[in-house]
Amino acid sequence: MSIFTGMFRSRDKPQNRTAGSSYSFFFGGSTSGKAVTERTAMQMTAVYSCVRILAEAVAGLPLNLYHYLPDGGKEKSYDHPLYRLLHDEPNPEMSSFVFRETLMTHLLLWGNAYAQIIRNGKGEVVALYPLMPNKMTVDRDKDGRLYYSYNHSSEESPTLEGSTVILRPSDVLHIPGLGFDGLVGYSPIAMAKNAIGMAIACEEYGAKFFANGAAPGGVLEHPGTIKDPQRVRESWQSTFGGSGNSNKIAVLEEGMKYTPIGISPEQAQFLETRKFQINEIARIFRVPPHMVGDLEKSSFSNIEQQSLEFVKYTLDPWVIRWEQSIMRTLLSADEKKQYFVKFNLEGLLRGDYASRMSGYAVGIQNGFMSPNDVRNLENMDLIPDELGGNRYLCNGNMVDIANAGRWNAPDEN
Repeated sequence: MSIFTGMFRSRDKPQNRTAGSSYSFFFGGSTSGKAVTERTAMQMTAVYSCVRILAEAVAGLPLNLYHYLPDGGKEKSYDHPLYRLLHDEPNPEMSSFVFRETLMTHLLLWGNAYAQIIRNGKGEVVALYPLMPNKMTVDRDKDGRLYYSYNHSSEESPTLEGSTVILRPSDVLHIPGLGFDGLVGYSPIAMAKNAIGMAIACEEYGAKFFANGAAPGGVLEHPGTIKDPQRVRESWQSTFGGSGNSNKIAVLEEGMKYTPIGISPEQAQFLETRKFQINEIARIFRVPPHMVGDLEKSSFSNIEQQSLEFVKYTLDPWVIRWEQSIMRTLLSADEKKQYFVKFNLEGLLRGDYASRMSGYAVGIQNGFMSPNDVRNLENMDLIPDELGGNRYLCNGNMVDIANAGRWNAPDEN
């Protein structure tokens, strides 16, 4: 029976540490004084944008199960039950896209992604359900064997309140991020809490600045003694405080004088600080700045190259983690010799239309691509066999290197 039931009925309480390893990296207070948890971090537009970009990229990639052919090729294994779970629907409650998006979000925020594996009597995988990383602990028993301990909260289900479920490694799909022990990853949010906390502080400062009518605080000076300074302060704030009261004309009586204090956002380099923090957060997730809306250093000539580098250096390592974790856990020892799991990154690596056509022409002319190979890549209908759709061609003026120059060789007869 799945322990997924009722998991997302209400908001999960954030914890102040990453669980599941002998190493602790604390969420919570940062040097800036702002509390940083996975939830407060997601309220930062830069963090939300980076997490969404990576989660949707992994979720949107085609994920297929292949088997090896005797001639060394590969073919999709449509008949294997795992193909449908990975490609279409891992459980009756969510699609493959939503499942992978959820687990990738967990991986980016907590550094680990967990899913419960449901098997039938034959040991075959029939469903996969996400598990919350902040409720999971990975540990070893007295014999050194790994086990997973999942703690239910009272918010999940009244019938499961306070209960703990012990799962074997074969019952958990675990995708760890970067970590010290190779078993459990640590949270990028916890590791970079000071950078994120500073960004939160900058955003809050800006919000309060505009809530105060985009004007710094000040001092009301009176030549004499004010009997009730609290009443004067509250009256001033209610009349002139807030963005809705900006630009109102103040009338001061009894020789009072208003003297603004504080420094302007320009003097504090407020905008520059906010921009730097956006780049800092993009650096944490290794996302190119132009993908989170910072086009300052992007141009027509380099933005395509930055996108290709994103696939190669950012997305590809995450994809490999997914592939190897799926194969390690969901395939039996015998199946690993016949099957493998692969994300298709070809769509993200394609260049512009003219570059693609030029590359396809080279492939066809040199005999390592057929017209139907090209049409498959472009999602076009195939050419029938009788019309040569699967024929491999080459230039007639090309010969085997061993035969080069034979036309000039002396007659052996």
